[in-house]
Parts: sequence; structure tokens; C-alpha cells
Amino acid sequence: MYQDRIILTAKDVLEKEFKVDTRGYRPQEVDKFLDIVIKDIEEYNLIIKELNAEKRELIEDNMKLKQEVRRLRTKLDAIKDYPREEVHNADLLRRLSNLEKIIYGKDE
Repeated sequence: MYQDRIILTAKDVLEKEFKVDTRGYRPQEVDKFLDIVIKDIEEYNLIIKELNAEKRELIEDNMKLKQEVRRLRTKLDAIKDYPREEVHNADLLRRLSNLEKIIYGKDE
């Protein structure tokens, strides 16, 4: 994902050769510096991998939460549309009795 924004890799820095002339840099200093740069680049790449993994997890969690919100909104809308009538024990017994008649086929 971020690889297209990174110009150098750790290998590029490691294999870099500097020209040395009579007043050139000290090779030991350059090597020390390049070692530090390589460690930084490797650490940077690790951080990117960790952040991408965390980002994927957060995206998945976000999708799950959005699905849950949709499900709960649907449930809430269904509850809001449900008629708010009082049900008494006598009504329940009458309904049970009617269901028993249908299931068992008993006539009164």
C-alpha cells in the first residue's frame, strides 16, 4: 500500500557505493550511517505492516458494527410498528383454546 511512496529499500541503501577521492568521506563513517539508515527503514517497514494489519481489523470491526446497527434498527422499527394492545389472561386462554381445536381437531 505504501510501497509506491518509498523510493529506497533497505537493500538499496546497503548496496549503495560511494565514490572516494582524495578528499572523500571516510568509509567507516559512511558505513555506520548507512547501518543506522537501514535499521530505520526496516523499522519503518515493520510499523507500516503493523498499521495495515490494525487498519484491516478496524475496517472489519466497523463493518460488523454497521451490520449490527442495521439489524437493530430493523428490529426497532418492527417493534415500533407492533400494536400496543393489552393482552389479558382470558385472551391468551381463548387463543390457546382455539389453537388446540385447530391442532387436535376437537369440536365443541
